[in-house]
Amino acid sequence: MAEQLGYRVIGTIKSVKGTCSWGHKVGDKIELSGHNAGGLCGFFYHDIFPYVIMLQFGGGFPEDWGDPEVVNLECMDRANAVAIELRRIK
Repeated sequence: MAEQLGYRVIGTIKSVKGTCSWGHKVGDKIELSGHNAGGLCGFFYHDIFPYVIMLQFGGGFPEDWGDPEVVNLECMDRANAVAIELRRIK
């Protein structure tokens, strides 16, 4: 197995509005990277991929926008929206 590049990124499901057809539940923790979708729904992974890569390789938003180690996102299914927090682990 290849060595992990960059930082670890952990996604935590924060909320589910309606019913997630992929079965994600509040509190689920998923390790993500550029090479690992971690079992996340493909549509959702596609949407959050740029943020996973940003966190994995040391990028971030300015500190005055909030915690540069964390980003909160939602899936595109507005009727059954799943919210995830991505956190860089150093």
